[in-house]
Formats: sequence, structure tokens, C-alpha cells
Amino acid sequence: MEKKQLTIDYCEYASLEAMPAADRELMQRAIEATDTAYAPYSHFHVGAAVRLADGTIVTGSNQENIAYPSGLCAERTALFSAAAQHPHQAVAALAVVGRDAEGRLVEASPCGACRQVMAECEARHGHPIELFCYLQGGKIRRIIGVDSLLPFAFGAELG
Repeated sequence: MEKKQLTIDYCEYASLEAMPAADRELMQRAIEATDTAYAPYSHFHVGAAVRLADGTIVTGSNQENIAYPSGLCAERTALFSAAAQHPHQAVAALAVVGRDAEGRLVEASPCGACRQVMAECEARHGHPIELFCYLQGGKIRRIIGVDSLLPFAFGAELG
């Protein structure tokens, strides 16, 4: 048996204001998307914004349903909407942010299903996705490529 190790490269911005203008706009659009969430059960509003290779921004928010798991996460809402509206554009970046029941911005990160969809988007267009996640205290985490989040993605051997 050979022992192996994984490492994850990422960086953090101290605040939204510390980000480059285009990335700050993407994050702001994700924050605004929390207002369109339908979350009567969890009261956890998530917003996502996708920037395509041509600069187009598409947003999404979580949409819950009493018949769980019929709802959909903000990230997949945005990614699927972008793919349906702009099927030939690669996803360049994705921003995600949460808002709690009191309306405070809180940490949010894609779930496993969203990470798998991101992996498929990357494989489909041959382009890594730059991910921005809001963190406690207003910091922003930046990760390039879903392989850092989901190193053994389903179907990875096909790509």
C-alpha cells in the first residue's frame, strides 16, 4: 500500500472591499440573490452568482419545497440556469453567500451535489471554475478548480 496526501490551495480576502472589482461585483450579485430565496423551512437564504467566460452574470437562490429533497440549492439553480440560457459559455467563476434568519450574512459553501455539478461543468467546457465563498467575519475564500473541493468526483475518470 502506498500512502498519499492531498493538499488544498486557496486564499482569502480580508473583506469584500479587498477583492478586485469584477469579483466584488460577482459577490455582490450573490448577496443580492439571497433576497430571492424561498426558504420557509430552513430560514437559511443562499444566493449564488455565476460569471460566464463572456462576462455574463447569472444568479440563483435556494428554492425549498416541503417535499424534501425536491428543492434546489442556489449554486445548482444558477449553474443550471446559466447552462440553459448560455449553453456554449464556460463557467468562469461562482460566488456563494448565505443569510441567516436574522438577515446576517453567514458562511456558505457548496454541498456535495453542487460540487459534483461544478465538476461536470468544468469537464464539459475544459475550464476550471473560480469559487468565492463568504466566510464568518466578512472574509472571502477563493479556490480555483473544484478538484480541491471534490478530489474524487464521480465520473472523474471519464474527463
